[in-house]
Amino acid sequence: MLRVALFALMALGLAGFGFIAWVTIHPPAAPVAAPAPVIKSNVLAVANTLTAGSLMKPDDLETKEVPQSEVPPGARLDTPVARAELFGAMVRQTMLAHQIILANNVMRPGDHGFLAAVLGAGKRAISVGVDVVSGTAGLIWPGDHVDLILTMDNADPTQPVGKRISGETVLSDVRVIAIDQQLVQGAGGAAPTANSSSRTVTLEVSPDDAERVAVASRLGKLALSVRPVDAKAEPDKHNTTVTYSKDVSKALGQHDVGTSVHVFDGNQGDKEYKF
Repeated sequence: MLRVALFALMALGLAGFGFIAWVTIHPPAAPVAAPAPVIKSNVLAVANTLTAGSLMKPDDLETKEVPQSEVPPGARLDTPVARAELFGAMVRQTMLAHQIILANNVMRPGDHGFLAAVLGAGKRAISVGVDVVSGTAGLIWPGDHVDLILTMDNADPTQPVGKRISGETVLSDVRVIAIDQQLVQGAGGAAPTANSSSRTVTLEVSPDDAERVAVASRLGKLALSVRPVDAKAEPDKHNTTVTYSKDVSKALGQHDVGTSVHVFDGNQGDKEYKF
């Protein structure tokens, strides 16, 4: 028994020395390092296909996440300021949906040559002042088509009460090409603040219509009415129908059938006042 135990101890010792030698020759593999995290950036891209000459609206922009090392030169990080700078920008060449917007893809309002590039052949640009409410509460964007409505307040006491306020469409289906931008090449207008009470809207019109707008802006208050995207062009561009206050309010219409008073002035003659 003693001899068997001795051989067993010798065998265990040899096995232990053999294991130590194997570990020495075959060290444990080094731990695999975790891959470095990929840093990504959010850049601006177009949400849908835009043809050359289109004017960008808020819905045309989207965020695209790309590795920081793959951000192309001229791309814009998605920030509120960057988005605001692209509103109303003209697309130089057709851009496919989800394509990253580069600096040379667009021309912004205020850039030198913007108006010359965005205006159609034979067209003119003219700006009108509207308040926030009559300018559709700030919901109008470059590229929209609008009707220009003129309202006038006639204070002539000889006119019937129901006809002292009137409204008419001066122009129909004209394109908006800029909002709150100065009509001076290379000079960008200040963006409207939250408390801004007025807006400047630049319209694309014919030379004759530019004169009509200039006169209308002196006659009374201008308002904009936005047209649907798929609206068909009207045969008669100028709506000659006049709407009077009596057409809106039945109470004012009743005054038109009232009496009139003649006042005789020895120096100025007879004057008629209708009520």
